[in-house]
Amino acid sequence: MPIHLSSASIPRRQFLKTAGAGILLFSRPSTTADSAAEEGDLVCLLNDTHIGEKQPEHSAVPAHLRQIVSDLTDRPDRPACVIINGDLALHEGRPGDYRHFARLIRPLQDAPIPVHLTLGNHDHRDTFFSILQEQQSEQPPVASRHISVVETRHARFFLLDSLHETLVTPGTLGPEQLRWLAAALDRFSSRPAVIVTHHNPRLGGDPKHFPGGLTDSRELWDILTPRRWVKAFIHGHIHHRSIAQHEGIHILNLPATSYVADPNESTTGWTAGQFTSQGVTLTTHTTDPRHPWNGQTTTLSWRT
Repeated sequence: MPIHLSSASIPRRQFLKTAGAGILLFSRPSTTADSAAEEGDLVCLLNDTHIGEKQPEHSAVPAHLRQIVSDLTDRPDRPACVIINGDLALHEGRPGDYRHFARLIRPLQDAPIPVHLTLGNHDHRDTFFSILQEQQSEQPPVASRHISVVETRHARFFLLDSLHETLVTPGTLGPEQLRWLAAALDRFSSRPAVIVTHHNPRLGGDPKHFPGGLTDSRELWDILTPRRWVKAFIHGHIHHRSIAQHEGIHILNLPATSYVADPNESTTGWTAGQFTSQGVTLTTHTTDPRHPWNGQTTTLSWRT
């Protein structure tokens, strides 16, 4: 079932080639209004939706995503895009999971709001591509990986594929994807770069979560650190919320959409990011409007 990549609804899809590495680029429409150029790009960030084929329509997990989609389509300020960062499926990525997921996010397509998806350890890559067929590139930048670059006025988002193996908790990017990333970052160095990956890095954050994160975190940071236009790393996977920093790069752990391990510590929701050339303002929106996190805002400045 197509979601957002058909030529009819998104004519700005294009393929670029650079330094031996293909780049699938999604661009936000440009604006000629001077005032618009001073505004931030609203990017709506979700992760860990965990949609299952047999979840009752009234149960919390699909209800959370349905509520968030409704909130996004009703917003007066249209998002530049929505990014859903991995663990789209409930457990092991069955066909029915992705059919249910596609139905739930269809109103975003109809709005139309561009939606970009990454994969996590509860997803199954081949099954994902078999159901969400227009997500699969005819010329993938890296074979058997789901990656792309999303361009907005003030930032570029490099969406990576950290799925190592379905139901294996740690993730990995691998040498080929890291080489692609280095070339892609060098090709697109004129705007702040934001890395989006489902798994957390095993550095710069809460040590108790390190074992479940990226096995090649150090190799990744060796690429990111010297490229000063790389400003932030966004991840999910942990079903919690935190902000850290390592070697000047912000590490943003965003709330899960589906469920949390400890409701005394965390809650579910999504994050609105207003990205400018100088930084980002993050606003947490919780599925429980009474939760203390709801409406909390943090502004971060980019490293120089």
